[in-house]
Amino acid sequence: MDFTPVLRAEALKVLTLRSLCGTLLALFAVTTAFSALAGVSGTSDPDFDPLFTALSGGMLGQIAAIAFGAVVVSCEYQGNGIRLTLAAVPQRGRWFAAKLAVVAVPVLGAGLVSALAALLAARAGLGAAADGLTVGEQIRGVVGCGIYLMLMALFAAGLTTLFRSGVATLSTLIPFILVVSFVIGDATGAATDFLPDKAGQIVLYQAPEGTLGPWTGLAVTALWAAAALLAGFRRLRRRDA
Repeated sequence: MDFTPVLRAEALKVLTLRSLCGTLLALFAVTTAFSALAGVSGTSDPDFDPLFTALSGGMLGQIAAIAFGAVVVSCEYQGNGIRLTLAAVPQRGRWFAAKLAVVAVPVLGAGLVSALAALLAARAGLGAAADGLTVGEQIRGVVGCGIYLMLMALFAAGLTTLFRSGVATLSTLIPFILVVSFVIGDATGAATDFLPDKAGQIVLYQAPEGTLGPWTGLAVTALWAAAALLAGFRRLRRRDA
């Protein structure tokens, strides 16, 4: 079977699940709302960074991106639906590529729109405090935020394929990002720059500090996502559906 009909079939699966469309709306709403709130109150922080403050809603919005990536894959493993899918598309690599495409493209699009809306909403609250931001820094922040959210969704998709369970992925990844990552960062210092979430978030800072730069940080997150996808694909190929 050609790639185009496989991609179309996977896209229809996403469109017919209201929960997935709702997850993307949640990504937009949460990212914009929390950035707007941060813009009103963020200037009191002694370590105030106007770009990160304006895009800080993405830190909560990433939960929706992770959930989207996990659910898109995990729906295949409910009721052994993966058997029917692979019976229709025996080329597992082709099916997996189509599945990743319907994770990456919607999250990237929603992430870019959400980041732009968050920046505009937060700047209204920041006022003169955001005047130091250049056009290039704002473009880098918005584009970087969209790419970061996409990479985290792909990271979740890879782990879900590996675990064959969305619940296992969410119960592992979300506590890690919300709790463990901060604990590790406090204990290990600069080593936290190489964690999947912390590395990618460097692109959101106007003046990033640490070992990595904005784009090299995203590259580290991309390596984490690639490793998870490779591990998931190996299990998909080696294990009977």
